[in-house]
Amino acid sequence: MDPLTQGERTLKTTVITPQEIFYNPTRLVVPLFQRPYVWSKETQWQPLWDDIVRLVEVISNHDEAGTHFLGAIVTQQVPSGLGSIPAANVIDGQQRLTTVQLLLDALHSELERRGYTRLAGQVLPLIENPENSWRRDEDRYKVWPTNRDRDAFATVMSVPVPVDYDGLAASRMRDGHRFFAEQIAGWLDADPASAEDRAWMLVPAIKDRLQIASISLDANEDAQAIFETLNARGTPLSAADLVKNFLFQQIPEKEAEQAYLANWADFETPWWEKEITSGRVKNPRASLFLWQWLVARTLDDFPIREVFTQFKHYVNTVAKDVSALLPQIKRAADRYRSLSEGAERQDGRLSRAELFNYRVGTLDSDVARPLLIWLDESEQAEIPDSDRVRILEILESWFVRRALVRAPSQGSNRFLVDLLKHLSRQPKDGVADALQQYLTENHTTVTFWPGDAEVRAVLATANFYGGYRRARVRMVLEALEDARRGYPGDRPLAMGPIVRERGTIEHLMPQTWRAHWTDPLTEVQAIERDQIVQRLGNLTLVTQSLNSKVSNGTWAAKSEHFRRFNDVLITNDALAASGEGAWDEQQIADRTEALIEQILAIWPAPEGHVGQLVPAAVTASTTVDLAQLVSSGWIEPATRIVFTLSGHEGRVADIAQDGRVFLDEVAYDTPSGAGREIASRSVNGWWYWSLATTGQRLSEIRDAYTASMGEDDSAEEEADEGGISPAALAVLLGVDGRSIRRFLRSITPKEEQPGSGGRWSIDPAGLDALRAQFAEFEKGRKGKVDEVE
Repeated sequence: MDPLTQGERTLKTTVITPQEIFYNPTRLVVPLFQRPYVWSKETQWQPLWDDIVRLVEVISNHDEAGTHFLGAIVTQQVPSGLGSIPAANVIDGQQRLTTVQLLLDALHSELERRGYTRLAGQVLPLIENPENSWRRDEDRYKVWPTNRDRDAFATVMSVPVPVDYDGLAASRMRDGHRFFAEQIAGWLDADPASAEDRAWMLVPAIKDRLQIASISLDANEDAQAIFETLNARGTPLSAADLVKNFLFQQIPEKEAEQAYLANWADFETPWWEKEITSGRVKNPRASLFLWQWLVARTLDDFPIREVFTQFKHYVNTVAKDVSALLPQIKRAADRYRSLSEGAERQDGRLSRAELFNYRVGTLDSDVARPLLIWLDESEQAEIPDSDRVRILEILESWFVRRALVRAPSQGSNRFLVDLLKHLSRQPKDGVADALQQYLTENHTTVTFWPGDAEVRAVLATANFYGGYRRARVRMVLEALEDARRGYPGDRPLAMGPIVRERGTIEHLMPQTWRAHWTDPLTEVQAIERDQIVQRLGNLTLVTQSLNSKVSNGTWAAKSEHFRRFNDVLITNDALAASGEGAWDEQQIADRTEALIEQILAIWPAPEGHVGQLVPAAVTASTTVDLAQLVSSGWIEPATRIVFTLSGHEGRVADIAQDGRVFLDEVAYDTPSGAGREIASRSVNGWWYWSLATTGQRLSEIRDAYTASMGEDDSAEEEADEGGISPAALAVLLGVDGRSIRRFLRSITPKEEQPGSGGRWSIDPAGLDALRAQFAEFEKGRKGKVDEVE
């Protein structure tokens, strides 16, 4: 095996077996700051067992000297007093060592259960130290895991034979032990007549022919540097794992456990270990926090993959006292969690910081987190409370206005860090003024604070329902409603703020208006109405979902229902504006204008402020999802769809009322999410899911719907090229796809026709004429067929 090079020193490895590692009395202790046991059946246990079975076969049939290499471990000797069992800390390889112990103990249990006492006696010294050497109960075990796993490990390693697994508390330790016991039993019983002979082959194969590369360090060697080198070669640990290992290496062993329990143990709970998506990358929430905290402390912009390197540099150059640093991190983490959990509360009033967290969180603006952390650090304690509120109001306006005009977010991280540097140099009572001035003086695409005119220009005609993510649309409507109720503010109404995240977005004029709104419209006017119903002025929130009869009914029925049962003030305002009259395009336009003015008041910019000095073209693209197709009547609720990807054909799912895809009773937010579950890789679910009844792809239905609104769909999940497919046009016109293809080829010069599978440029405003032209084409074609017959 190649030696491990560390600095100027070459560390040689020794290849040893489980017999050599465990036979003599020893305690291999996994430090409490190492990550817990995470190996699993599919990834590690099953492959290991398969390797052992193959090893026995090789030794029996081909190569009597056969071996199998398991990997490497690094241990560091620790001083032990007279009468104590020799001990070492496990620097790397605790997953491997723990698994081998579970395997050996499961093997011992099976041998005991079958009465193979001599063989069991060969294994016992590898899993237990001699009883006369125990000073404490844990001296019994050869390996002593990190504190989170100790109870589960001790229980399963000491349970009487036969093992009642169902009577043990659920744990990964129990499951691993059970897996190996069942595999061993199944392998021995594959030939019952020779089960004991097979056992005499299995035991020496495991204890003598499995090989592990061992690196043993002296007590004074740099274990952390070697730990980092090894993990750089393999699958990296999370940033939080690496930081934890580094920090607790700096603390004396006798103080480490107390420091861990007081300042770090919470990071290893489910809330902090949850995988959070930031951009397109998932990281444990603890790692994400450490990145954002370090950005706030260093005022330096760096990617999350560099957290550990930057953290080491920070400790070595700035925060050299780790004992003081840990409580500082803990205080920031507690505040971070408190704000996050507060922002997730759906009922009741939120603090200004919690409300900021919730609203900006719907915009996926993680770049705001370092600023919030910075604001709560002790260095900013002298900022007046009123200025803190004003800072959050200014930043929220900057984030929301940029989201509404679809300003690009690339470069925001760098800009926010530059902003923090600027604010750090200001007197504490001048930070709010400095923030406002800094934002108003930046006019680039990446940094500008949109002015009133820019917001008006976009929202006046924007497809507000389909052009923004649903959570953002709901947040804006909630903010409009809360403003009517006096929240946040000093004189709120007694009814309280609206319940967050649970309201349903409702179209006042339904998307399926054609069923009951019988105004005499031309095809062009109808297409224009399809676009207008998606605008801000036609949307509201309902706290109790309407049944489809009310939701898609006439304005008279719908307005009467709202007057009797509605508690949303922005809906009442719309009813008051319409009076006893109709709800039409003019009413929607007037309400859109009124709501825009309210948005500008909720998220104000300084009077007279201009955003970009040279305004850039802002494209309000449309994101069509299944919820929109269902609510607009293009797909019925409970529609069954079939997966068509080669090799996975025939799997079925159902589309729910809210647009989620239910596959085997599990809900997925998008068709691609359900497709990914089946294919075990990223797939375009819009393409590979088809209606079970007609065979139409979801993408074809989406294209047809988009074309009916006169907009190009640039769905965030999968972007398609411009134009419309013949199949989608067939859906739009209500005819079969083959006839549409013949028709399109007949009216388009050959050199302008797209290739196979291509998309055709169709003007939605001309659909009425196109439908008539197609009817004439079909009439003429049918006449020719009749003449031939």
